[in-house]
Amino acid sequence: MGQLASGFLAEGQSRAAILDFILGQLPRWRDRPDRPLRTSETMLTSQLCAHLNSAARKTPGWDCLQFRVEEADETHVSRKIDLVAAAAGDALIVQGRSYSDFETILPIECKRLPIPVGSGRDEREYVVTRVGVGGGIQRYKEGKHGAAHVRAALIAYVQEQSFDHWLALISGWIHDLHTSGTPGWSVADALVTHGQDPTAGIAVHESVHSRNSLPSIHLRHLWVKMTL
Repeated sequence: MGQLASGFLAEGQSRAAILDFILGQLPRWRDRPDRPLRTSETMLTSQLCAHLNSAARKTPGWDCLQFRVEEADETHVSRKIDLVAAAAGDALIVQGRSYSDFETILPIECKRLPIPVGSGRDEREYVVTRVGVGGGIQRYKEGKHGAAHVRAALIAYVQEQSFDHWLALISGWIHDLHTSGTPGWSVADALVTHGQDPTAGIAVHESVHSRNSLPSIHLRHLWVKMTL
């Protein structure tokens, strides 16, 4: 697992290193014996944020980083990002730019799988929603979240079924959006598997999405199995 030198994140590796740190912490957070058992996305993300902050503070080379929940998006300030990584105290230099502790280095959306059943909810919410812009990938793709970024992430709390089950469903939803002629969606939006660790209960996927009037955004999908 990579470390961050205080005040500086290596060119091209900075956000990848943060994502590797989060991935390594996901099973540690899930398996903590003192973690209250919760199922809601909001509570799980709040727990994860607290754990990540504790882990960053106690891990050499990572105390320059902090995490926050429900952070205002830089471009659409009325919209909230579920989880963000930011500098802790002193500014961090990321790819030639200085980030203060008031600024987001990496935006992260969090979703439960399956999506809870309820009025106004869409089972495809990891990807898209029938009404509005409520889908995890959709928000990034339409620039409602992360318009100021070219790299971001999605965390999935997998509460039922297997990783392969959800990858097949999500791939099917994206394929259906493409074949139905939904503007902006194509086969290029598909997730590509980067790796799985059945013992730890984690999986990683990658995807790249074109955006109107914005550079494409590269997403890393970090999935953690909540029922082992």
